[in-house]
Amino acid sequence: MKEKLFGKTLTELQQVAEELGLPKFTARQIAGWLYKKDISTIDEMTNLSKNARELLAEKFEFGLVAPTRVQKSIDGTKKYLFPTTGYKFVETAMIPERDRITVCVSSQVGCKMGCLFCFTAKQGFQGQLTAGEIVNQVKSIEEASEVSNIVYMGMGEPFDNLNEVLKSLEIFISEWGFAMSPRRITVSTIGIIPGMLTFLEKSEAHLAVSLHTPFNDERQKLMPVQVAYPVDEVVNEIKGWDFGRQRRVSFEYILFEGLNDSPRHVKELARLLSGLKCRINLIRFHPVPGTPLKSPGEETIQRFKEQLNQKGILTTIRASRGQDIYAACGLLSTKELSGA
Repeated sequence: MKEKLFGKTLTELQQVAEELGLPKFTARQIAGWLYKKDISTIDEMTNLSKNARELLAEKFEFGLVAPTRVQKSIDGTKKYLFPTTGYKFVETAMIPERDRITVCVSSQVGCKMGCLFCFTAKQGFQGQLTAGEIVNQVKSIEEASEVSNIVYMGMGEPFDNLNEVLKSLEIFISEWGFAMSPRRITVSTIGIIPGMLTFLEKSEAHLAVSLHTPFNDERQKLMPVQVAYPVDEVVNEIKGWDFGRQRRVSFEYILFEGLNDSPRHVKELARLLSGLKCRINLIRFHPVPGTPLKSPGEETIQRFKEQLNQKGILTTIRASRGQDIYAACGLLSTKELSGA
């Protein structure tokens, strides 16, 4: 099987050029074709000599992979299903809004973190995605040329696949790659502290942390990672980091009826996040099979938001999108794996 060019960084492409005896500048030419042009074969790299293309084609393939399924919601959201090795699948959501198109990418096949509310967790961990497989989720969708924002909030825990995630970010942000502003990219984590700190040091993208409750005992029941990385330690590490004027940190908070939606949760959130410039994104929970969790009513959600804002924490409610097409992470790929 030939190695894929797509997903290689400029440094890696320079190594390819050197190994094939090609001029060093060839690497930048290849990067331009991979990430800036709308082509899918090495033979289409027309500013490379015929000899260079033949040498590349002997050992490499371009490496783009088309989705196997696409579903479109009545609200315009699309869910793309991409194949990976071993007949597994990952999901990518395209979310159109008035002034932007956001793509939600996956970073792993399945997930090992075991969060109670997440359907991806029910698949278990099935493999890491390469940087090329992550970037492919943006490059190979119909809306590729219109994408304005990227969020790493799909299947998997990004900081459990840190090296490939960082490589994919390099491709998205570098001038030889997609040349996107890091301020248009957000990476979400459940709070793996070593990976989070490396990400903060090596990338300028925004950080989002899955919080869901400020109380240790409750969070441990929802998210086993709480044992290794307690939420107060995660927040303290973030408080010690200089985010600058434009870089943003946010906390994702799924509301569960009778579990994390009370005034005492508001009070504890205000204590936990005191002194940190951040925002909370409240998320309505849409039930997944096999969990006892339920979403509170709209009145409770709105009241929770208002109480947090009154405490001085900028709080918004994330719009629910694509519910008619299994837009929640893991639902569509699990359905595909089961042959349903």
